[in-house]
Amino acid sequence: MIRLLFTSAALFAAVPVAMAANTTLPAAPAPVSTAALATAPTVPSAPKGAPAGAPTKLVEPHLHVLKAGKPAVRVALTFDACMGKTDMRILDTLINQQVPATIFVTARWLRTNPEALALMLAHPDLFELENHGLNHIPAVDRPTLVYGIPAAGSPDAVAREVQGGADAMLAHGIPKARWFRGATAKYDASAIAEIRALGFEVAGYSINGDSGASLPAAAVEKQYLSARDGDVLISHINQPTHASGEGVVKGILDMKAKGVQFVRLEDFAAKGDDNTTQQAAR
Repeated sequence: MIRLLFTSAALFAAVPVAMAANTTLPAAPAPVSTAALATAPTVPSAPKGAPAGAPTKLVEPHLHVLKAGKPAVRVALTFDACMGKTDMRILDTLINQQVPATIFVTARWLRTNPEALALMLAHPDLFELENHGLNHIPAVDRPTLVYGIPAAGSPDAVAREVQGGADAMLAHGIPKARWFRGATAKYDASAIAEIRALGFEVAGYSINGDSGASLPAAAVEKQYLSARDGDVLISHINQPTHASGEGVVKGILDMKAKGVQFVRLEDFAAKGDDNTTQQAAR
């Protein structure tokens, strides 16, 4: 509980989880093909009856993988590749140290990082690639701001963000995604239901490793070392000029030296709260 409170405090004191290190707002959603929209499942409408102008209740779901049990420690490393470039300090460490990880990619990142994507695809034993959306827009189906960022704003816009990201992955030769994580990692309950109806589980996390790549290296390393059996860490792999990446590398090496078992989300059962997964977290 103390660890989670610390993580939450770090998040709000810094910049938002998935948008922290980006100084520009997301581009307007790119058009999705007519064929893709025609084949996308119908998503439910947002709940009715809320007063006009009522604030949208947002949740930031937690996620845990199946524990290994004492004395072993099992941890899932997850990274968001939001947009921009690739932090090769992190990617090279994962490859050289043979540390598996789950990478959430947007269509925007895929368009500008073919070399990094090729490296990931060349190591299918290490990297599980999952859906981070089309244009890195918060998956909230009502007009609102999330940390000052305009949300998708409607069920149709949420569907475009989610399905558009999935289609871009397939177009780049990536296997069909199972998980979705939206920009800022915040959602409203109806958007979670809509994402699930599209065939995805929603990937929360239990430790915020870098607060959107905004933390100094020492603070990131400390966050990594706070991980316990079953934790899911979130960090960012798209900010090569930020000090956070150095802390991620140190944290990985420290954890490996301690004998931590690194896994991908696809390797073991994972449970989330707020109805984000097939099985609820306990």
